[in-house]
Parts: sequence; C-alpha cells; structure tokens
Amino acid sequence: VQLQASGGGLVQAWGSLRLSCAASGRTFSSYVMAWFRQAPGTEREFVATIRWSEGTTYYADSVKGRFTTSRDNAKNTVYLQMNSLKPEDTAVYYCAAREIAVLTTIPQRYKYWGQGTQVTVSS
Repeated sequence: VQLQASGGGLVQAWGSLRLSCAASGRTFSSYVMAWFRQAPGTEREFVATIRWSEGTTYYADSVKGRFTTSRDNAKNTVYLQMNSLKPEDTAVYYCAAREIAVLTTIPQRYKYWGQGTQVTVSS
C-alpha cells in the first residue's frame, strides 16, 4: 500500500486548501482512511476519518464545520477540503489507512502512512 499526499501550501487566514491522498497497491473498499496533523513540538493529532465503503465520516471538534473529507472511488483518492483556515491549523498533514473498517482517531491503529504535506496559515 502506498499513500501519496499532496496539496499543501501557504494560505492566509480564512482561506481554503484541498489536500489529496492518492492510494495504490490494494483495493481500498474495505479500508478506513484518515487525516492527521502534526505541528512542531506536538504529538500527531487526529483531524478526520472516512470509511471508504459507504463514506461515513468523523471529525475532530477543532475542525468540525470547516473541514470535509471525501473519497473518489474511481481515482482511489481521498480528499480533505479545508475552509476558514486558522493559523492554528498550521502543521504537516498526513493521510493514513487501516484495513479494519472501524473508524478510529488513534494514530497507532493505522498501518499505512503517506509522507505528509505542509500546510501553513498566515495571520
């Protein structure tokens, strides 16, 4: 399984970015995908998760109402649409995958990880 995250960049506060996570190497219909982020000096933090089969999602309280995760089955890609960005959203964002189709916010329960993409929000 390979995960390739992209779409990060520099954006002003209240702006938007869309991250992509291209998945390859398996059939992901039974997988759970997730987004985490990590700012310097902090632990990896859960952002959002989606069950690939039917699209059930769950979000961290800090991003609920601003971020949306979705998947494109034809492209084997998961997205994280980030709106109303705040400086505290600045971090490296990672996509992750697990083979068990149960949503979880715990990073240790995800087996596969992408390389991360930097998101910087200026005030």
